[in-house]
Amino acid sequence: MKRISRRDYLKTIGAGGAALAASGINVACNARQPEQSAERPSVSEPVGFNTPPNRPDRIAWWNQARFGMFIHFGLYSVHARHEWAMELEGIPVLEYMKLGKRFDPKPGFARAWARLAKQAGMKYMVMTTKHHEGFCNFSTDLTTYCAPKQAPGRDLVKEYVEAVREEGLRVGFYYSLMDWHHPDGARCATDPAARQRFVAYTHGLVRNIMSQYGKIDVLWYDVDWPLSAEGWQSHKMNRMVFDLQPEIIVNNRNGLPGDFSTPEQHVGGPLKKGDTRGWETCMTMNDSWGFNKGDDNWKSPKTVLRDLIHCAQGGGNYLLNIGPMEDGSIPGPSVQILTAVGKWMEKHGDTIYGAERCQVTDSAYAAFTRKGNTLYMHVDFWPGDWVAIGGLRTKVNSARILTTGQPMKVEQTEFQAKFTGLPARSPDELATVLEIECDSEPVQDTLWERINKPRDGV
Repeated sequence: MKRISRRDYLKTIGAGGAALAASGINVACNARQPEQSAERPSVSEPVGFNTPPNRPDRIAWWNQARFGMFIHFGLYSVHARHEWAMELEGIPVLEYMKLGKRFDPKPGFARAWARLAKQAGMKYMVMTTKHHEGFCNFSTDLTTYCAPKQAPGRDLVKEYVEAVREEGLRVGFYYSLMDWHHPDGARCATDPAARQRFVAYTHGLVRNIMSQYGKIDVLWYDVDWPLSAEGWQSHKMNRMVFDLQPEIIVNNRNGLPGDFSTPEQHVGGPLKKGDTRGWETCMTMNDSWGFNKGDDNWKSPKTVLRDLIHCAQGGGNYLLNIGPMEDGSIPGPSVQILTAVGKWMEKHGDTIYGAERCQVTDSAYAAFTRKGNTLYMHVDFWPGDWVAIGGLRTKVNSARILTTGQPMKVEQTEFQAKFTGLPARSPDELATVLEIECDSEPVQDTLWERINKPRDGV
């Protein structure tokens, strides 16, 4: 099977398909509706609905953070064959529910998550409170299909929140609107009475997670199938969220624009020119969100770091996922990857945190971040004792290797900035950072260079 993302699974079946699902008739696997894409047009906010006007204040910490941990943890962690196994393997609901009697994370599981996140240089965490399977990791009186009333016998979200705060990190909650367990989860598309019940249930669960744990920093909705924003009453739901958590930031996956967009499994950017909202790429370390014992397609630390740098280069955040095992332990490769990235972040984190959108982007062996007039050239494929930036239209005042402080000689023309005097080998294992001071915000124009650079005759 090709690489799977949460987007690849649901292809449009519409109201008719939802009715078939509700009636118990099998729907073909290739007739699944895509989960909400960051690029999908969002519903405009109606007159009279106002999100809190202080978005810049609410999201300021997040724009500084740049790096966060995503955690997918639920009954699929016990099944250990991908977080979508319930649907992809056609597991009957009653059979799948038996996993709730086996799901029993060890004490202190969340403290290990939070320690690793902090060690990796992450500034916030986002945990699945309820994934598509419908199992709630939190305490609620609205269903018995929740951790305190199943094998764990305790509120796992509460333990997570306490652990995150102990490490001084920001707390985020993921919540899936789609629900494969609730009897109205599919039939709500065509049955008004089912819709009323299911939307009330959904709003009630969101109220639970927004009111039981103190201050929450991020609400990360997912998959608004099978309803529209109007069907979910998303405006009403967000009003409730902001009434309970005035300083929270909310993403765009309940059909509304939200405070930030959420490109998935690729480094994204603003949805359109002039969009001032934040954006955050979410990505897995292998090809699965939940624990999948057979998935060994792990990214290298260098690949993870390059993705982080490219997110910061575009003024975005990087939400990198771990899929803990059923007892809450983090798979060894995830620990190794994040430990290596964390060592790099100890030295170079200041080039990532608070990085502004950087107009300089083009290089065969480097990526760039920026703060004010300072350009950081992250050389991840070390070419030798000199590097160059083509089409840099801004005057360079000075340059040095960040970790050693070693100055570099600068030779600049209107077509090229060349930096010489570098060591033959990279001083840093994953990427060496060159700090380049410019006399104004750095600007690159490789097309201008291509057109205007003198050429020899033939």
